[in-house]
Amino acid sequence: MHQPTSPADPHTAFAGHRILAAGSLAEVALAVKQALPAGGDAPILVFDDLSGKQVDLDLSGDDAAVAERHRPLAAPAAPQPDTSADEAQPRGRGRPKLGVVAREVTLLPRHWDWLGAQPGGASVALRKLVEQARRDNEARDHLRQRQEAAYRFMSGMAGNLPGFEEATRALYADDPERFARQIADWPRDVRGYAMGLAWPSPGEAAAG
Repeated sequence: MHQPTSPADPHTAFAGHRILAAGSLAEVALAVKQALPAGGDAPILVFDDLSGKQVDLDLSGDDAAVAERHRPLAAPAAPQPDTSADEAQPRGRGRPKLGVVAREVTLLPRHWDWLGAQPGGASVALRKLVEQARRDNEARDHLRQRQEAAYRFMSGMAGNLPGFEEATRALYADDPERFARQIADWPRDVRGYAMGLAWPSPGEAAAG
């Protein structure tokens, strides 16, 4: 099964149905650049290991320019919480600052009435509701994300391979055994990568 090689921006390049390189996007771009002069008829495709999306490379310039061009962009700075309201009012003894961000919420009067009657008031009740919804939907959201990632890769790499349609049905039925049977005749690297996207190992899932 495919193992991501970088927790930051893992990518994999395929030359035909064979894995050419795996690692960060910069590493993979350099490997593809170095492989091109050797020629070969097999097309080279690069995929994002987290989303299954195909990635286009710009290989112009020297190796340093290619590597720099394909490094991940720095993450934008997180918005600073608005603590002006908290600072204007004295906090209760022992009550910590929560680092909350103040934004407008529009609700019907009956919603505000219900929230206001909850222990801790509207803000505490809303936070509890949001956290509960996140927990309830986390598994479903993760399932959808990995199914979409696997389908993107399969569509780009395996759309013409035998069993594609039945494998797609097994993927969306979350049936790994039936999926494995349908792709048993696919090239080994394609089969392993598709399985790794659809049903990552616990370590891979945590990294993603």
